[in-house]
Amino acid sequence: MLKHIRIQRREQENRQYSEVLADQCYAFLKPLLIELNSIVDRRLVRTFLGLVMVIIAHRHRNQGLVLSELGGHLMPPFQAPAGTKRLSRLLLSERWSWKVIERFIWRQADRRIEDLGSERGPALVVWDGSVVEKPESLELEGLGPVRSSKAVRLKRIKPGYFNPPGGRPIFVPGFQWLSVIVLGLSGQSTLAHMRWWTTRGEHKTSRRDVEGDVLAESSRRWGQRVIHVWDRGFASRPWLLMASVHAVRFIMRWPKHYRLVDDQGRLRKAWQITRGKRSWSHRLLFDARRRCHRKTGVVAVPVVDPDHHQDLFLVVARPGKGREPWYLLTSEPVRNDDEAWRIVLAYARRWQVEMSLRFSKCELAFESPRVQAWHTRLKLLLIATLAYAFLLSLLLPAVEPLKQWLLTNWCHRTGKRSRETPTPLYRLRMALSRLWMTHPPPYLVSLSSG
Repeated sequence: MLKHIRIQRREQENRQYSEVLADQCYAFLKPLLIELNSIVDRRLVRTFLGLVMVIIAHRHRNQGLVLSELGGHLMPPFQAPAGTKRLSRLLLSERWSWKVIERFIWRQADRRIEDLGSERGPALVVWDGSVVEKPESLELEGLGPVRSSKAVRLKRIKPGYFNPPGGRPIFVPGFQWLSVIVLGLSGQSTLAHMRWWTTRGEHKTSRRDVEGDVLAESSRRWGQRVIHVWDRGFASRPWLLMASVHAVRFIMRWPKHYRLVDDQGRLRKAWQITRGKRSWSHRLLFDARRRCHRKTGVVAVPVVDPDHHQDLFLVVARPGKGREPWYLLTSEPVRNDDEAWRIVLAYARRWQVEMSLRFSKCELAFESPRVQAWHTRLKLLLIATLAYAFLLSLLLPAVEPLKQWLLTNWCHRTGKRSRETPTPLYRLRMALSRLWMTHPPPYLVSLSSG
């Protein structure tokens, strides 16, 4: 009898928390839902909210964003065709555009930057590019050649194995992907922007046009309150000019063979400028990728862009023998080792955007949509982006008790590494998925009842 009572209490507690988390999702999306309600039918707005929750609940890397699969979770399985039809009406509606979601995500980043402005240290805007590979597709709108990152991983040689495949890079059908996040020197990240684009077909554009538009928008919104962090893929003379035109603060990973003008007016490669210069100081830094500590030295020198004559600084982080140094070109003044270390630590935060892209591909199945029309596909991907943004909001300190209950009861782990991870995003999504699949929130129940 007592065991039965305990089970009933546990079931009641789970249902209550399921409703609380659903209310949390509704509160997060409420400004966007109000805007949508003013331009589309209320039934589509309900379907929109339900779709975000279903994307979180349905975990499948190969079919996570397939409409027929999502429709079977939006409605009961025997009504899956009706659920798929609802999703199609939402995505095919011409009364709303994917730009509505894009503006909402920008506003979320605005609020995060306002919060970071009151904290110690600058707000960082971290950029990175990737691709969405669709090797099995030929008829989808917007497909173009993309360099396959999966093929690169498969071709990488591993210790103890032999005969690695060689040859030129492998290109498959797909489209390009740009991701921008906002974060501080510590703590969780906030999504600022996601953009997909192609180099072929009716919707073709160029990489610099897309990145230039995003840089202009971020500069208009945030000015010099933030520092932009760019990888080597952005390193070029035209991009330096664009950063100068928009007057943004930046940190850029500079290829060691690219030339700069040193303090004596000589045009030299980056690695030659700091050759023979002793490190100012050393620190033991944690390598997030290899999960180990490395003794790292740092040195900085003033340099000049030879084409546009900008006064910049080159900060070199030396992680030790056998590891390639970081050559970081920055517009920030670097006069001592403390300022140099701030540049190095700020660039090290760039790993968060890499993890963001990986999570989107693995957990949210961004490579699985089978939607033919380009703009319809953008709507679906941005709705999935909202699911990712909501999961990030559950990492905020304000909802820490709710997060701990969810992880403890629905995705318990005994390993020390899993329990001490500061941003357990994978566990959080798994726990929320299990909870909502077992105890569907009222929003999904109301959709199922018509």
